[in-house]
Amino acid sequence: MSGRLEAVTGCMFSGKTEELLRRVERARIARKEVVLFKPELDTRYAVEEVVTHYGRSLPCQRLPTDISWERFSAWTNGPGAADVFAFDEAHFFGPGFPALCERIVALGKRVIVAGLDLNFRGEPFGPMPQLLALADEVVKLAAVCTVCGEPATRSQRLVDGRPVTGGPEVLIGGLKTYEPRCRTHFAPPA
Repeated sequence: MSGRLEAVTGCMFSGKTEELLRRVERARIARKEVVLFKPELDTRYAVEEVVTHYGRSLPCQRLPTDISWERFSAWTNGPGAADVFAFDEAHFFGPGFPALCERIVALGKRVIVAGLDLNFRGEPFGPMPQLLALADEVVKLAAVCTVCGEPATRSQRLVDGRPVTGGPEVLIGGLKTYEPRCRTHFAPPA
């Protein structure tokens, strides 16, 4: 069997994690051995589970954002142990993450990544541009703009309910910190 890289992307609240978990469950139904991962810094809903904004969850392993091949293989007892490797919040992993995914794919494994394509400023986020370029399949999901109801492709950061364009790139949050916006209602940096 040849390896494969699948990428699920879009803005916040577009269903990326839902789609990742759907693919994981289908792989398990097909009797594939699946390992699910998320970055250590994502502790929003649970520490050792990947959880959607709507409460659906599956157990996972946690990885440092700067994960290397040597540490990855030790962490999982070697990639030969699983058929499918799924990663949530892939935008938080470091610049070496695409090479790690390619190395797993080269072993004939299926790799599924889910992550934001753009940060809150509307700029390409972390390793996602490279992952999207390398992927055999890309699924880009849209949410619903909270202002007008049209398809949303941007994640608007909020402070006290108002859009902000400054601050650190990484700020873990949910419904009170971010909302989906269309191009028209997204407040980009000045």
